[in-house]
Amino acid sequence: MKPIIVDFDGTLVDSTAALVAAWNTIAQKHQWKDISLKDIEALKKLSLMERSKLLNLPIYKVPLVLPQFYQLYRQALQDIRPFKGMKKVLLELHKRGFKIMIISSHAKDTILAFLKLNDIHCVAEVLCSNPIAGKDKAIEKFIKKSTIPADEMLYIGDEYRDSIACKKVSVPIIWVGWGYEANEAIQHSKPDYQAAAPQDIIKIIDSL
Repeated sequence: MKPIIVDFDGTLVDSTAALVAAWNTIAQKHQWKDISLKDIEALKKLSLMERSKLLNLPIYKVPLVLPQFYQLYRQALQDIRPFKGMKKVLLELHKRGFKIMIISSHAKDTILAFLKLNDIHCVAEVLCSNPIAGKDKAIEKFIKKSTIPADEMLYIGDEYRDSIACKKVSVPIIWVGWGYEANEAIQHSKPDYQAAAPQDIIKIIDSL
């Protein structure tokens, strides 16, 4: 079965409200700038460095903040849902014989709990990436143990770093337009394909 690797936050699930709440809890402790849901669209258009500057978050402190952030995120797990249409896409791809995999920097048990809560049983494997080392390391590790060539796999993600990671390991990527980064922020990375809505993923795969 050919693997399709699906990014979690921003691609499969709409966790915007949970992420905003988690960030604001941490920001208040450190006197960093808090955000609201209406700020998200503007933030999507910024690079990581630009976001850090806007939020008064020193970039070197990101690794120190992440454990607190993920703990708060997990507490909001029951309020997180798949983007409309994405569960149907996963089921259709599974029906066609693809091996569905999830990649995330969240803990594996967090992802498994989400899948169980939302009655998603078609995911074959969960890949956990180090938020600092990059997703390419997790993908590369999987490629090494797979019998399928990297260029015959497919990645579905929403961020600039997803596209860059895929370029490093020669895995084609479908960038989705409903996630955490706007079209302006990712064009420089030149994703292989672009989906404006979940059903476009099926259309792209049909065209390959």
